Amino acid sequence: MVAEEQLKRGLHETVLDHLGTRISSGEIPPGEVLRIEELAQHYEVGRSVIREAVRVLESMGMLTTRRRVGVTVADRAAWNVLDPRVIRWRLDGPDRQAQLASLGELRAGVEPVAAALAARRATPGQCGVLTGAVMDLAVHGKSGDLEAYLQADLLFHRTLLAASGNEMLAALTGVTCEVLIARTHHGLMPHIPNPVAIRLHADVAQAVRTGDAAAAESAMREIITEAAEALNGN
Repeated sequence: MVAEEQLKRGLHETVLDHLGTRISSGEIPPGEVLRIEELAQHYEVGRSVIREAVRVLESMGMLTTRRRVGVTVADRAAWNVLDPRVIRWRLDGPDRQAQLASLGELRAGVEPVAAALAARRATPGQCGVLTGAVMDLAVHGKSGDLEAYLQADLLFHRTLLAASGNEMLAALTGVTCEVLIARTHHGLMPHIPNPVAIRLHADVAQAVRTGDAAAAESAMREIITEAAEALNGN
């Protein structure tokens, strides 16, 4: 029974990712009506799997269901563009650069503020995590282990947003993480990470630890600028 549920969940995730990617890329355009039976045949799964995928896509604003019309692809203006899965699908599509630019602008308005707040509110434990993450960045950056470097980077930014003490800022953790993941998994990171970026992370950690809000905000802004310039260079 457990194995059957796991299989069903795996099928659901596969169908959801495939449908989400097709919709976000424009392969299935806004206004197109989707038929449950046809989708079930196309993916060779049961209708319950399709209905669950449709339910999730509806919750993201990507699909709507109307009586006498059926399941319809919604206009992009209705999508929950901050949902990490929507971001991931868009980053996997043809408008990756535009999506990265948009996310970079969002980060510029969020993370420097979070860094300043963290300098005022971070706990000793959070300061320790930030410092440890920076040490890991230095080690893995020097060795060129990009996957390990990514994990340290994710920990740093998750901790910083949490340390802001602002639940709204912390809720954007998934957005930041998807940007960092995309840079690595789409080959947009240099083989050896920029030592300047690592130093800036260390500057943020130190400013947070010493309670220097202005320095924390400034260093975080520089991190985002460096990342944007690196992406523009690819």
